[in-house]
Amino acid sequence: MGLSVPTLTNASNGATPVTEEERIAFWEDAALRLDWEETPGSKPWHTAHRRVPADVEAGRGPAISWFEGGRLNVAHNCVDRHVAAGRGDKVALHFEGEPGDRRSITYAELQREVSKAANALLALGITKGDRVVIYLPVIPETIIITLAVARLGAIHSLVFGGFSAEALKFRVEDTGAKLLVTTDGQFRRGVAVPVKDNADAAVAGDNAIEHVLVVNRTTAPELLDTVPMTEGRDVWWHDVVGRASENHAAEAFDAETPLFIMYTSGTTGKPKGLVHTSGGYLTQASWSYEHLFSNPDPALRDQDVHWCTADLAWVTAHTYEIYGPLSNGATQVIFEGTPNTPHPGRHFEIIERYGVTQYYTAPTLVRSLMGWFPDGVPASYDLSSIRLLGTVGEAVNPEAWRWFRENVGAGTAPVVDTWWQSETGATILSPAPTDTEFKPGCAARPLPGVGTRIVDEDGNTVPPGVQGFIVVDAPGPAIARTVWGNPQRYFDSYWRQYAVQGWFLAGDGAKYDDDGDIWILGRVDDTLNVSGHLLSTIEIESALVCHPDVVEAGVCPVADPKTGHAVVAFVVLKDSVREDIAAELRNHVARQIGPIAKPRDIVVVPDVPKTRSGKIMRRLLTQLFEGTTLGDTTSLQNEPAIAGIQDVLRERVAAVSPAAKSVQK
Repeated sequence: MGLSVPTLTNASNGATPVTEEERIAFWEDAALRLDWEETPGSKPWHTAHRRVPADVEAGRGPAISWFEGGRLNVAHNCVDRHVAAGRGDKVALHFEGEPGDRRSITYAELQREVSKAANALLALGITKGDRVVIYLPVIPETIIITLAVARLGAIHSLVFGGFSAEALKFRVEDTGAKLLVTTDGQFRRGVAVPVKDNADAAVAGDNAIEHVLVVNRTTAPELLDTVPMTEGRDVWWHDVVGRASENHAAEAFDAETPLFIMYTSGTTGKPKGLVHTSGGYLTQASWSYEHLFSNPDPALRDQDVHWCTADLAWVTAHTYEIYGPLSNGATQVIFEGTPNTPHPGRHFEIIERYGVTQYYTAPTLVRSLMGWFPDGVPASYDLSSIRLLGTVGEAVNPEAWRWFRENVGAGTAPVVDTWWQSETGATILSPAPTDTEFKPGCAARPLPGVGTRIVDEDGNTVPPGVQGFIVVDAPGPAIARTVWGNPQRYFDSYWRQYAVQGWFLAGDGAKYDDDGDIWILGRVDDTLNVSGHLLSTIEIESALVCHPDVVEAGVCPVADPKTGHAVVAFVVLKDSVREDIAAELRNHVARQIGPIAKPRDIVVVPDVPKTRSGKIMRRLLTQLFEGTTLGDTTSLQNEPAIAGIQDVLRERVAAVSPAAKSVQK
């Protein structure tokens, strides 16, 4: 599209400091990349940024707004404006289903489908401010209905299609949704998995649901009458959307109109529904996508084929698979299935088939690929189209980073190792995509327009090499405005600790190196204090993963009467278990980090529990090992891992005497 990238040097990257006025002006320039409703004057908003500080006594977080007075339509910016600019024939989505079905959708076709879906939503009674829960796999209809909800000024909340009925029920009830969009089934690991039963169970209680809109994904047309449909409530997509008009005029809404509710689990309590608004979120999503992923040469951007492998319900997909790429008029791939179905090279086939130029995925998948291809990616796969790699979810282990770049990026592709959160809405830290030298596993510096610092409990900046709390001292316009229905939790979770300074507490530990670059060390509740030594779970996991026999590792703290915490490591191995593997791995960690980091226990398991964003749920590992009540598991992508670990731990108890089990040297 030839859109220009605003440039600004951020104070946090060690270069020339900038003022708050310059930072706001930077985001104003970024916002002007979008289409806004025309207003008298030079800008479409009257107040670029307003922030009322947190109120500690009232338990209220800061009131944040961007681009007040400005009005825009998010869906128009992602679809219609590209068609109006004469780019309707450009492919927006290359879809590949797990069974191998394929579909390419141009921007003109996407505009027609989104307009039809918007008209169908209106017919179902959905208007501005209504909530719509979307419980679908990675299929085109998911993006179509998401954009249609945004087009009407309604609020969407996407739920991972593999979540349980109970997890879906909570989100339906918490949002007060009027509409649930679901499917008859989805293809997962080579099998058509039923979904409608979960949806029915989720809406069976006391809720505000008026209709359930059902996409037919897995049922043969002649068997549709076998799918249970509640008369008066349930309607088929092909009946309601398929027959709707493809003409719909998009209406502009205030910039602070809520766009979506993103649920994120915490270490305690129920999932938090983070509220993101329209103008600020789209501005940062759109600009940061172009900054991180678009070809640095605007003349070559039509050759870009973007692939973010995240499930569409995850915030990474919202920002870098829906709103970021589409607002930039990009072509991208979406894939329904699992990466090893029907074989471990499925992703490489897709990269070759569509000429993927930027491949953005989670460290957990990289580690899986390492295990599946211990001798490297076979030469039969042509990955020469890859220009850029990216990682997201949690800090990537240096060994996995090196394997990824060498085997998928031909040893030369830049790697944007991004750090950000559901709360920030867009990337905060990352190496620049134009860098030529990298520190594997290092999140580097803040992007332009945002700022961070690493501090101790009192807010003092920590020296290099010392772990502290990473805070966002200059958030971008995409930051979540509140927790849906619970502003007190928004304040307590993110703002209370540094309310005086006005900093957002990210909840991750981090450290500076001697160059001032930032290394993310994982959640602050994922640190261990062993005999007064503060250790990072990610550092120990990285040491374990660089052992040639280890595919994945999850490290957790458990109570120890002598040392405070003891280190327990759950490991997934490439091959069968050897008798001496535990001792070998313990000594390996001691050599890599030091004897203090040596795990007391090594537990070999089939899998470790991970969220859909690829983050290892270390608190669940602690609870499993100690036999205490498990906390929230609704955000897991692989819930069967829990039962697998429980089986292994039961076998350990049966095989090892209590005395021998309590002291392993």
